[in-house]
Amino acid sequence: MIPAPFEYARPTTVDEALQAIAEGGEDVKVLAGGQSLIPVMRLRLAAPETVVDLGRVTELRGVREEDDAIVVGAMTTHSDVLADPLIAQYAPLVAEATATVADRQVRHRGTFGGALVHADPAGDLPAVALALDAEFVIAGPQGRRTVPAADFFVDYLTTAVEEGELLVEVRLPKLAGSWGMHYEKFNRVAQAWSIVAVAAAVRREDGHIAEARIGLTNMGPTPLRARAVEQALAGAEATQEAVAAAASHAAEGTDPSSDLNAQADYRQHLVTVLTRRAVSTAAGL
Repeated sequence: MIPAPFEYARPTTVDEALQAIAEGGEDVKVLAGGQSLIPVMRLRLAAPETVVDLGRVTELRGVREEDDAIVVGAMTTHSDVLADPLIAQYAPLVAEATATVADRQVRHRGTFGGALVHADPAGDLPAVALALDAEFVIAGPQGRRTVPAADFFVDYLTTAVEEGELLVEVRLPKLAGSWGMHYEKFNRVAQAWSIVAVAAAVRREDGHIAEARIGLTNMGPTPLRARAVEQALAGAEATQEAVAAAASHAAEGTDPSSDLNAQADYRQHLVTVLTRRAVSTAAGL
């Protein structure tokens, strides 16, 4: 189906983009890679008055090193994230999860920031950002503000990005050395959306797990941290038995949906299995 008529703006700077959003009317949509927006516009499930295309805002692209963080521009494509040496060195969990996003064609068009702002519960990157304690830099008419991942994902398909604002970059803490990471995903062969997935980052010291960060995909309307598992792993021996015992708490505090892919109780079973696998691999067991 052909999308409904709309006005089109193609800014070249963040300031121009914010101005275009402010002047675009009551219903403005921001176009990043378009992998989610274009399909719903073609189905006329969305009929914005104005579309603001960020494709020429070059300052929103690229990965750079800044003190103790890796900064990823919101318009950096998934394929560029996968190829970046800083991501590979300091945030391999991001690369591992990004490699499971959709297919090669989508990864060449879809963007890192677009996937995070879309905030689909079955999307792979939100749980990774949550597990890594990422920070989101948002630009608006009043300037820029930084929001931690724990506060960024507000509800189903809803983030802390307010009307008239843009996500401009994501700050990922450098995790290297004693940190191990792994993304464990369960999905239908015919599609890449996660039925359930687990992002795990584990730091080992002297045969023990000193710290663990675990993000859960599609176990509620927003990504979740498996806090009970993290607490059970802190200080535990780095053994399969200890990991299995901690992983048994993975479903605590979750609220998975039931749909054509899986019932809620099946997802709760899956998250326990996938958490054990993800943590074991991240810990090198």
